[in-house]
Amino acid sequence: MSDEGEKEEGNKAVLMRIADALDRLAPPPARQISLTSGDAFLWDAANLKSIAPFRPIDIDLLTGIDQQKARLLDNTRRHAKGHAAHDVLLWGSRGMGKSALAKSVVRTAQGYQGSIALVETASDQLENLSALFEILASAPRRFILFIDDIGFSEGSSQPRLLRSMLEGGASQRPDNVRLYVTSNRRHIVPRQMSEQDDPINPRDAVDDQLALSDRFGLRLGFHAASQDDYLAIIARYAEAHDLDFEPDDALLWAKQAGSRSGRMAWQYIVELAGRAGKSLV
Repeated sequence: MSDEGEKEEGNKAVLMRIADALDRLAPPPARQISLTSGDAFLWDAANLKSIAPFRPIDIDLLTGIDQQKARLLDNTRRHAKGHAAHDVLLWGSRGMGKSALAKSVVRTAQGYQGSIALVETASDQLENLSALFEILASAPRRFILFIDDIGFSEGSSQPRLLRSMLEGGASQRPDNVRLYVTSNRRHIVPRQMSEQDDPINPRDAVDDQLALSDRFGLRLGFHAASQDDYLAIIARYAEAHDLDFEPDDALLWAKQAGSRSGRMAWQYIVELAGRAGKSLV
């Protein structure tokens, strides 16, 4: 072999070693998951990952929110069957079951005719949802896009982006997707005292912000639990897990925690189970 031939072979060998090294350094390609199976997924701004097992709280255990439960379940069943259904805003007091209900209704609707799955994403991923919508639009099933505890800082452009998803525009969600969003505020965007001093169309600026919640066809309020509601929630959990409790002890727990809510009630049940040496799994 000539010197030029040996040199060419040597160069090829070097290039092959470099290519092999780069292959070892490169991350493996993302595993494609099937959207026609699986009950729930997580969108991390770039990829969909399966949530398995998907075991939200049994919908029958959610107490004190019967009206909200019935309306959200009906809306979810409609969507699963391909009928007209609303985007939903679940707003109100912390710990009163907004997130739990959003997941539980999807799990319940999966037992009815139609195919539906939950897709959960973080509230700071709105800019990346157009890529998700492209993926979901091509799947032969229905989806609930769940965004928990959404909120925007003053001056953020994300409220307009969310409004575009709900009412049309380049980032509009596809027909087989509905948004279920939770927020501690009815209007999502907080009103600032500085709005009162804005010399440039202050009323228009405020109305533009508050109109965001109006884009949701169904808006469900969750209010702080009364003492009776709080005890009823505990009683339902205690019955389901074969636990005994004293109302005075349950009220003391809430007083020490500083609030009465479904979340506080569940934490009290965890405490009861621990005292009794039981597991809640």
